[in-house]
Amino acid sequence: MKVKLVRSFHGRLKRHQACVRGLGLRRMHQVVEVEDTPCTRGMVNAVRYMVKIVEES
Repeated sequence: MKVKLVRSFHGRLKRHQACVRGLGLRRMHQVVEVEDTPCTRGMVNAVRYMVKIVEES
């Protein structure tokens, strides 16, 4: 699935920042493709207010 960072992670909780970094997102509006596993789904769910799922595979 493709995930896009739509809100800044600066000033957020440290564990939310870690989730965003763990997904491979570094800058605003960057889109990365991650494997659709329960682990990555949980990370996306934790920071759902900052990211957007662009496309599901």
